[in-house]
Amino acid sequence: MTDRRQFLATTATLGAALALGARAGAAQDDHDAPTRQEGTLPPAIRALRPMRDGVVPISVAERQGRLEQAKRLMRAQGIDALMLTGGTSMVYFTGIQWGLSERLLAAFIPVNGKPFLVTPKFEEERAMEQVRLGPMTGGADVYAWEEDDDPYARIAEGLRVRGLSGATIAVEETVRWQFSHGTSRLPAVKLVDGTPVTAGCRMVKDAHELALMRHASAVTLKAYEAAYRSLTEGMTQGDFARLVSLAHDRLGYSGGAGVQVGAYSALPHGSATPQVVREGSILLIDGGCKVEGYSSDISRTFVLGKATQRMKDVFEIEHRAQTAALRTARPGLPCEAVDAAARKVIVDAGFGPGYTYFSHRVGHGMGMDGHEWPYLVKGNTRPLAPGMVFSDEPGIYIPGEFGIRLEDDMVITEGGAELFTPQSESLEKPF
Repeated sequence: MTDRRQFLATTATLGAALALGARAGAAQDDHDAPTRQEGTLPPAIRALRPMRDGVVPISVAERQGRLEQAKRLMRAQGIDALMLTGGTSMVYFTGIQWGLSERLLAAFIPVNGKPFLVTPKFEEERAMEQVRLGPMTGGADVYAWEEDDDPYARIAEGLRVRGLSGATIAVEETVRWQFSHGTSRLPAVKLVDGTPVTAGCRMVKDAHELALMRHASAVTLKAYEAAYRSLTEGMTQGDFARLVSLAHDRLGYSGGAGVQVGAYSALPHGSATPQVVREGSILLIDGGCKVEGYSSDISRTFVLGKATQRMKDVFEIEHRAQTAALRTARPGLPCEAVDAAARKVIVDAGFGPGYTYFSHRVGHGMGMDGHEWPYLVKGNTRPLAPGMVFSDEPGIYIPGEFGIRLEDDMVITEGGAELFTPQSESLEKPF
């Protein structure tokens, strides 16, 4: 590992390099990152170049197809309209990217008739800029409300014009309670869970979505490797996290990772306690990036220098558990079976029973959100289908010693499953 320790002549040089990763408000797609202060960067990070070739954004036509699919699901379930507010489902269907505040901006997608947008009046033009770029252009009505108006009266108006005053409205799961509650108070309106519609569209990814997610995983793994090769004794977990973010920047994306060192790696989502890397320290990192809105989520565990035999033995069990989940997953199998396969390896190796040392599910669905439906957990009998994407991330966490987690992103294929990224080889050769 000596090649990873020679690039820093002084602590000041390290500080200058790490400071580059702390830019406030960095854009997701940063084409200028490689031009910044080349001489101050660790060599492994300086060598990175943007990975943007071949990346194609989701098109308006694709979003139009998603709206039609949503309408088919709504008809089948007796739903009259879908209510969306700011978040990934809003982006998925309409292309509108909108933050949440106390002011209501909502899109309503009726089964029949034109969609409509309810927006604060002073935000109308900003909202319409995005509407004109998306699948609702030329086909959406706008109901704007002034600061002293009742926005729910605008919703009622939009529904009435479409003959939906007594509508059954599916509410997307992240809509704030205050907005769904306000809508529920409209006479004769019935609200239902919108997840069967939104998840029904989003759970299975098409070829374009899979390509974006595969690329996001490749970017994150490349960033992790560059940061790993820049790791030196004496760094804090924050120092290393900034290297990961900086590496993502160099590759043209905003991304990062949480970092836990030594005994703190036994906490699956870590600790805020200050931690310093020493020779022989084990590090567990977990993070990712987004490419055109689609997520990666990768964990790696490695050691600075030499791993102990105890660490190596636990890593080997963990590797077998991740492999068992991968080999088990296939279309038609219930989600819970994948968790059971990985858990059996860990429990049979003496790290049980149940959740004692493997304290979380083996994986979660992925897409535009890092965690989305469905979940690989005991009790979930939903059958797997080609195009579903999950994390494959068993873990073994030994309190007071260390934890080891390997996480790669896994797509269900026609004949089984495959990972977007190669599995980690060992604690001393993680890439």
